[in-house]
Amino acid sequence: MSIQNPTASDRTSATIEIGPFTFESGEQLQQVELAYERVGPVDAPLILVCHALTGNQDAVGLPESPGWWSGLIGPGAPIDTEKYQVITFNVLGGCHGSTGPASLHPETQEPYRLSFPTVTIRDMVHAQYLALQKLDIKHIHSVVGGSLGGMQVCEWGLLYPKFMHALFILAATPYLSDYGIAFNHIGARAIQDDPFYKEGQYNSNEDLRGFELARMAGMVTYRSNKLFEKRFDRGLQPSSQYKIQSYLNYQGEKIKQRFDANSYLYLLNAMNHHDIGRNRGNWKKAAQQYQVPVYSMSFEHDLLYPEDLMQQFSTNVPQGEHRHVSTDYGHDGFLVEFDRWGEWIREKLASLG
Repeated sequence: MSIQNPTASDRTSATIEIGPFTFESGEQLQQVELAYERVGPVDAPLILVCHALTGNQDAVGLPESPGWWSGLIGPGAPIDTEKYQVITFNVLGGCHGSTGPASLHPETQEPYRLSFPTVTIRDMVHAQYLALQKLDIKHIHSVVGGSLGGMQVCEWGLLYPKFMHALFILAATPYLSDYGIAFNHIGARAIQDDPFYKEGQYNSNEDLRGFELARMAGMVTYRSNKLFEKRFDRGLQPSSQYKIQSYLNYQGEKIKQRFDANSYLYLLNAMNHHDIGRNRGNWKKAAQQYQVPVYSMSFEHDLLYPEDLMQQFSTNVPQGEHRHVSTDYGHDGFLVEFDRWGEWIREKLASLG
């Protein structure tokens, strides 16, 4: 079956005000808005998609600018927008239209920067729930997400256990491991120790070489040694720089053009504190509280979210089912090779009716 991206007439891109919002920390902002993308028939069952660390609300996108999950979502795709409508929010604390550190304070008209309240995964979910209520959406079919998005899916099923029919957690574990926190710490320090960071008061992302290093460190964890060897094979460029070095330099430059460094730090911190067992006994007790089917998926060579922990999580969920995907892409497997695992998503969605 051919898969096509939606046309502009099939897609809504907008922001919605959710009013005053109280964070887990107790801090409150009087004006909060979330940016979102909505695709598909408005009377069809709704699937909520949650994005990863440097993702945004453009999961589907347009033909001239396909979204980050356009291979999974669209007409005829595993998440078929002829059968379902799909909504994706830019997370609270993000930098693509939702209220975050780069947003202007309504009174001072200056960016919040580090005065922005600490954001947790649970804050993100509560904000999205309020946005759905504002859109007059009282129940959804499923919640789907990978990595940071998968962390949100984990919390959706515990904070609002009867709001959906099923959960799809890709490349995410019930808590972030010390290994994951370690790499996040390296990235955060690279940004914070940059002399141009100025304790969050930097003039421009373009000045931040530390942000480039943070992204490079992340890229090394997202993909596997096997994939790097296949792709680069110790290839040299005329400049005598190895191709892998050029690739990492490119990724470092690219992140500065599309993401805010303070927002990146806030989201890293939210990931660090992800633990479904927090204030719920422990993660195994929390896993037993899910009231709907939970479909989880791990990817071979994923250094950050290993198969064994995701398998353990699934066995502790009353209606848990797990699939492991063979891939050389490692953690980034949830963003590519949809032919390897997309049909499993389609089948599980179909089984839910």
